[in-house]
This record gives sequence, structure tokens and C-alpha cells, in this order.
Amino acid sequence: MAEKVLELKHVNAFYKEGKQKKQVLEDISFTLYEGEIAGLVGESGSGKSTLCKCVLGLLKEYEGEITHYTKRPQMVFQDPFGSLNPKKTIGWILEEPLKVQGGYSKEERRKRAEKMLVQVHLPKEFYRRYPGELSGGQRQRVSIALALITGTKFILADEPLSALDVTVQAQMIELLKELQKKEKICYLFVSHDLDVVSMLCSRVLFLKDRKVEEYADI
Repeated sequence: MAEKVLELKHVNAFYKEGKQKKQVLEDISFTLYEGEIAGLVGESGSGKSTLCKCVLGLLKEYEGEITHYTKRPQMVFQDPFGSLNPKKTIGWILEEPLKVQGGYSKEERRKRAEKMLVQVHLPKEFYRRYPGELSGGQRQRVSIALALITGTKFILADEPLSALDVTVQAQMIELLKELQKKEKICYLFVSHDLDVVSMLCSRVLFLKDRKVEEYADI
């Protein structure tokens, strides 16, 4: 049986509005497992962003239990250009989390960065390039490599394909599936695009009016 990656039990989340508290999530419970891709779907204002913040530990105003069974999740954002420092090379960007983590020599960091580039189907030569020299799809591949480089098994992807054209979206879906199978990565894939969710996710979590409306196999 697959190992648990994340478990939420009866989570209620709130925002402060002056002296009052506004409830944003109500009694949310679900579990994610190693190697699965779960979709998180909902209209604007349904609570998707709040749920992501709870999972990432960025929102403290909640009740219930959120348990991580692996390393904290890494993020892949909607806008890869905005999330990558345009003044730094791809190599520098990829090595930075390893510097923070510690335990790697300069040569080990470089080799790990080049390995991650190859893993997301980019040439090693991109190590010396800058984000502005890459296409949108290439930058998103770098973002995925950046999320994976410290060895995490859990990625929270926030609308990661919405800024890409249909052809590149299809390529990225295949890449995400490949990494899922090869590395047993678990994704929580946030999207408003049900077509993309149906192509990528094995389960889907619908958020509506603060609650989970349906959590089912696709």
C-alpha cells in the first residue's frame, strides 16, 4: 500500500476582518498518497488558495490537523518567469536550495543541477543561461526541476499550465506523469481547467462554499 504524504482532518480555516473572523474552509478532510496526482478544483473564492496556504504552513488561523509524512511540499507556480530570478543563471537558481539545505560541495551542487535539467528534458548547457533566454515551457521545466532538486516527494502545483499554449501543456502533462512514475512524486494540482485535470489527475477534490463537495476518482 502506498505511503501517506499528507493528511488533513477536520480543517476549518479563518481570516480576520477587523475583530471578526471569516470562515473560509469548513471541515476539510482528505489524504494524499505517494505517487498520486490529485486535482484541486473550485471557482474563484471557493477556498483553493486558502487550502494551499494551510498545507504550506503559511496560514496559522485554522483548526484541525494537518500532518506531513514527508518533507514539506515544494511549489510550482503559474508564472515561471515571475518565480525565477531573471538576474541569475539557471545553474545559480537550481543550486540555491542546495546551498540552504547544506551538505553539498560546489561540484556536487553543479552535478545535481545538471542532472535535474536532464531529468526535465533540458540540455545541460542551460545551466549557464538566464530565464529570459528560455521559452515559457522551458522556464516551467526549470521550475519543476527547482521543486524537485532537494528530494521532495510532494509538489503543490498552482495553475502551472495555464500560461502555456495547448501543445506545450500536453508536453508538460507527459513530463509530470513521467516524474510521478519514476520518482513516485505526489502532486496536489490546483486548476480551474477540468480538461487538464481529467488528463492528469486520478482523483479530484472539488471545493465549493467552503466545503468539499465531491472527492472521487475521475
